[in-house]
Parts: sequence; C-alpha cells; structure tokens
Amino acid sequence: MIEYKDKFIFNFMELYFDGCSKGNPGQSGCGAIIKLNNEPIWSSSEYLSITTNNVAEYKGLILGLKQCSKLKYLKIIVKGDSSLVIYQMTGKYKVKAPHLIPLYNEAKELIKDMDVTFLYIPREENKEADYLANMGLK
Repeated sequence: MIEYKDKFIFNFMELYFDGCSKGNPGQSGCGAIIKLNNEPIWSSSEYLSITTNNVAEYKGLILGLKQCSKLKYLKIIVKGDSSLVIYQMTGKYKVKAPHLIPLYNEAKELIKDMDVTFLYIPREENKEADYLANMGLK
C-alpha cells in the first residue's frame, strides 16, 4: 500500500520481466512475475527456441503484459533490467531493428488502455524474473 498526504491509499501492481539467450542468438527463454504490494501473485516462463536476447526480453515483457490484461490490471509499474526495452517503451530510444518493431508494437498495443510506468532496474533487483527466464530454457 502507498499512502499519500491526503491519506488516499491504493494497491499497486508491479510487473518484472526478463529474457535470456545462451549464445545471442541461441537457445532462449523469458519470464515474468506480477506482484501486488510486493507479494507474488502470478509468474510464468516460456521457452522461445533460438533467438536473440533483445527478442527474449520483449517476449518476457509481452508475457507479463498479457497476464495484466487478462487480470484487468490497468495501473502497473513495469520493471526490467533491459535498458533497450525500457527506454524503447518510454520513447527515449527509437526502435531501429526491424525484427523488434512487431514486438514493440505488440507491447504498445497491450498497454494502450493501461496506466503504465516503465522503470529500468539493476540486474540485482530482477533476480526472480531472471530465474524464470532461465527456467524457460529447461
């Protein structure tokens, strides 16, 4: 719960995502975890076959955003350790790689009716999503 000066309190949703590629490109996986008030309420991982790390990162984001959409979460804080994905989603970086444009567009479509804040976090703060991404390889 977050408390503001006016004493209004609300729950907030956090989505952590990650992707991994062993070889880049190589065998890849992605993972995502959703937390409510810092307590995990959903997590998942997927095997992605052979792809790049950046594709795997976007796939992790999309995996989590799809679940947020299913659960009708409209206000979320998205956290990831991929500066490329975070800064592309915020508009700080342009999406130049042609193979990332469809993934970027899919993620943008998923958030069009949501109030989303994207935050870049250090790898140390993303260990659970990293674990899930690596589980996708198994």
